[in-house]
Amino acid sequence: MKTQTVQHKTFEALKGQFHYKSIMQAPKVSKIVVATGVGAKHDPKKREVIKNRLARITGQAPAERLAKKSIATFKIRAGDTVGYQVTLRGARAQSFLDKIIHIVLPRSKDFRGIKPETIDEMGNITIGFKENIVFPETSDEDSKDIFGLAVTIVTTAKNKKEAEAFLRYLGLPLREGKTKK
Repeated sequence: MKTQTVQHKTFEALKGQFHYKSIMQAPKVSKIVVATGVGAKHDPKKREVIKNRLARITGQAPAERLAKKSIATFKIRAGDTVGYQVTLRGARAQSFLDKIIHIVLPRSKDFRGIKPETIDEMGNITIGFKENIVFPETSDEDSKDIFGLAVTIVTTAKNKKEAEAFLRYLGLPLREGKTKK
């Protein structure tokens, strides 16, 4: 029910700009994908630490991502774990998005806003974090095992312009300026 209220507010806020005739035309967040790679960490204990921290950050158990091919240069064999991924939908996605906007991004070092150019043609945006310690669930005493992660916010927006207006409406701190399309 909360999602319908958010979508109705989005419809009311953006209908003049994009000439929506129905509430179903208004964009919404369909899912949030959080992914991280394990890099050269072949140590099972370090991989387990990454898996547990990602589970604490997202509130959901991550799925392993396996290598499809063997690459001798990187010492990777087909079937090795190369990363972890979590897909959040519904209330968990809304909660995670609120946490990113109000807690994580303000805690980021030298943060001056997200470039609007990072929104892709499909209306999605990927935000990269160099350190997992910007999330409040990770304790500072575990700062020796720091890893980066990528957060992709998938929307139902039809193009870059619509996605930018929608993400600004949600409160995502995008830098000033317009996207090129």
